[in-house]
Amino acid sequence: MNSFYLSSIHHDGSKRYVTSPSGINLQLGDEVTIRLRAAKGAPIERILLRTCPDGEQFFSEMQIDDTQESPVCNWWQANLRSTMPVTAYRFLLFTTDGIWWYNGSGLHRHVPTDAEDFRLLADYAAPDWVHDSVFYQIFPDRFSDGDPSNNVKQGEFEYQGVKSQARKWGESQSSWPEAMVEFYGGDLTGVEQRLDYLTDLGVNAIYFNPIFTALSNHRYDVVDYFNVDPHLGGDSALISLRQRTKERGMRFILDIVPNHSGVGHPWFKSAIEDSNSPTAEYFNFHSHPDEYESWLGVRSLPKLNYRSQNLRELVYAGANSIFRYWLKEPFAADGWRVDVANMLARHGKDQLESEVWTGIRRAVKEENPSAYLLGENFFDSSSQLQGDHLDASMNYFGFSNPIGFWLNRFEVNQHATPHNVRSSVPWPTQALVDSWQASRASIPWQIARQQFNLLGSHDTPRILNILDQDPARNRLAVAFLLTYVGVPCIYYGDEIGMSGKDGLEARNCMIWDSTQWNIDLRIFYQTLIKLRRTSPALIDGGFQTLLIEKNVLAYMRDSDDEQIIVIGNRGPEEYPAGVLPVDQGAIPDGRVFQELFSKQASIVVNGNLPLPSLPAGVQIWRSAA
Repeated sequence: MNSFYLSSIHHDGSKRYVTSPSGINLQLGDEVTIRLRAAKGAPIERILLRTCPDGEQFFSEMQIDDTQESPVCNWWQANLRSTMPVTAYRFLLFTTDGIWWYNGSGLHRHVPTDAEDFRLLADYAAPDWVHDSVFYQIFPDRFSDGDPSNNVKQGEFEYQGVKSQARKWGESQSSWPEAMVEFYGGDLTGVEQRLDYLTDLGVNAIYFNPIFTALSNHRYDVVDYFNVDPHLGGDSALISLRQRTKERGMRFILDIVPNHSGVGHPWFKSAIEDSNSPTAEYFNFHSHPDEYESWLGVRSLPKLNYRSQNLRELVYAGANSIFRYWLKEPFAADGWRVDVANMLARHGKDQLESEVWTGIRRAVKEENPSAYLLGENFFDSSSQLQGDHLDASMNYFGFSNPIGFWLNRFEVNQHATPHNVRSSVPWPTQALVDSWQASRASIPWQIARQQFNLLGSHDTPRILNILDQDPARNRLAVAFLLTYVGVPCIYYGDEIGMSGKDGLEARNCMIWDSTQWNIDLRIFYQTLIKLRRTSPALIDGGFQTLLIEKNVLAYMRDSDDEQIIVIGNRGPEEYPAGVLPVDQGAIPDGRVFQELFSKQASIVVNGNLPLPSLPAGVQIWRSAA
């Protein structure tokens, strides 16, 4: 078996491989050209494109495209008509060494199921603006204090038996539960005052943790969905911030908690006081008033009951529902991040998530077809990522967790005991590649390229702590973040080297004393952010793995305009100088690449790209096609 020709067979959903009259926003009725690439001289006798229109199997003969002359590869192509909202397809290859099926998870001898077929979405309302966006996550109370007059005062209120605490900027936090009501004064005015910093860094989109009125500093215990917390500056501060961000071409999305409210919400207070209250049906009472369903048993966060049609009207279905209200002027948010999206409208026998998510999507897209609908999910969210629910999920499962497993150690977590289970055996590079590929294969490419990739958040340790403060592996992780398929998000302060051993410390105040910054790290971020926002290959190119070794991974992002090759070495040993096989990526001899940081040049010879030695860390090679 010729393993080289097999590794040269490639297709993904990027526009080199899928073209239509409507571009990436495929419309019903479009005739789509599907292309597959294979090495010139590969022993391929015939390729069939397998689709399943209206449930019945259908094969189309693929032909070599004679107009695409290449010294190293053939482009096979066939046309199909987009007649369904979702069109699934895979390839059947007849070769001199037998039959191969090729789908999103790769080549197979056996007949695969339909689950990992490539998929096209038609008439899908895509948030196109995210494709060249780099997000920056801000935890409002901890980013910047722009207006001290609105700060929470010492003992101003009591929540869950603990009085509010006014802290000085940068002071250490207490432990739970006191930490929940410690306030440092960060607000939206502070964000507005720091927009020059964000512009200089290069980011052009912001994800805010909750800003609606609440009693905790994290504000997931919302008490008023229709007002910005006065301690963050109120509605006027958000309106002003909207105006200033528009002037800079900057977007932002807000965080909403439709799964549960806080116990201080008037809905819940009324329901507790009177079992016949109109809002009592918004909650799940097992025994009124003391026993009710809550998020993971946290009694301060009573779970909302979507059997209630009135609740659905208030949250998303009504003309002035919460989901719609903040997308309208003068706030005009560019989308939503939905807290615990995997748990919404799910409770025992009532598994209502599909109808509720369909309704939420309809409301959001009616208000703004380009709004970005993002959901939190630490696990496999593929069932919500088929074009009818979410636009994207926070990609812990398909991106950041595998990176942490590979660069540090494998572990699984839960809210119950044992909270963490870890392995001491290094995670194989192949496992990282397979995890990434399985996640991409489970969703349409149109969704994969807008998945929300991150290295950490307010719920996780800082990436530097995950990687035991190792600067080389940190740079490697950052390079993956800003070159992988999807939309990258930087957690505030990561770019200057902030630390935090857990989700609580990850919420420490932003450091504004530049003498405490890791300047070299910030420059590294700036360089990669600029690359991510300007590179055709990173904005809408394909993805192909080129090399998998014990401690080294190399992959290519490619478009018609350029190729970018990322080579990561997790160490600890230096990877010796040598050659990287690139002919499987259809890169011809004579192609010149330049390394992003060292500016060193290298030329492809005999299908190989000569490389210098690589200590633990990353090299990024770029070439114009």
